[in-house]
Amino acid sequence: MADLKAGPTSFSAGDFAGVGVQFVAAILVFLFLGKWVDGRLGTTPVFLLLGTFVGAAGGFYTMYRKVTAAARASQRASQRASQRASQRESGVPERGADDR
Repeated sequence: MADLKAGPTSFSAGDFAGVGVQFVAAILVFLFLGKWVDGRLGTTPVFLLLGTFVGAAGGFYTMYRKVTAAARASQRASQRASQRASQRESGVPERGADDR
């Protein structure tokens, strides 16, 4: 699968597909948990609906965190690349492995 950017913090399309699977799984787990609680208590759609919304909220939160982490990593990588380009233009030598 194609990487969105190269490097140690790269995110592939598979990572984001996994987020979608987690989103659906969270909804289904809490939906069936709510259905089970409704069956035990005899409160038919209350906990089923509550479980669905809790699962959707949890799945959305996980998806939001993953996407914002990818955006921050991409922004940091582009800032580093622009800094390296400006250093090359100004004649400042790049730090190598032995310069650290």
